[in-house]
Amino acid sequence: MESDRIQRFEERQRELHKLSDAELKARFWELCYQVVDPIVELAKTHTSPSIERSVLLRMGIDSITAHGVVDIVMQAGLLGKGAGNVVLKVAQKTGTDVQKAATAILENKDLLSGLFTSTKTGA
Repeated sequence: MESDRIQRFEERQRELHKLSDAELKARFWELCYQVVDPIVELAKTHTSPSIERSVLLRMGIDSITAHGVVDIVMQAGLLGKGAGNVVLKVAQKTGTDVQKAATAILENKDLLSGLFTSTKTGA
C-alpha cells in the first residue's frame, strides 16, 4: 500500500517536471479553482443577510453601514459573493480602506457594476 502511494507520487512528480513555469502556474490556478468553486457555490446558497452583516462588523464596519451595504449587495444580486468580498473588491478598486469602501457603496451603488465580470486568470 505504501509503495503504491510512493509510485503515484513519483508519476505525478514526473508529469509536473515536464511542465514549464507558465504551465505550472496555469495548473496551480486550475487546481485552486477546483478546490474553491464548490465552496463558492455552497456560499451562494447558504448565506444570509445576517451572516453577511456579521462579516462586515468583524471587518470593522459599523452596524448601520453594514446593514445598508448588505441591502445594496443583495439588491445587486451579489450576496452569494459575500458582502465582505464585495467591500474588499471596492476598496481595491477605489484604493481606499474597507470602511471608506463601505461608505462609498452606500453613496454610489454603481460601484458594484462589473465588479465580478473579469475572467479567471489567476492574476
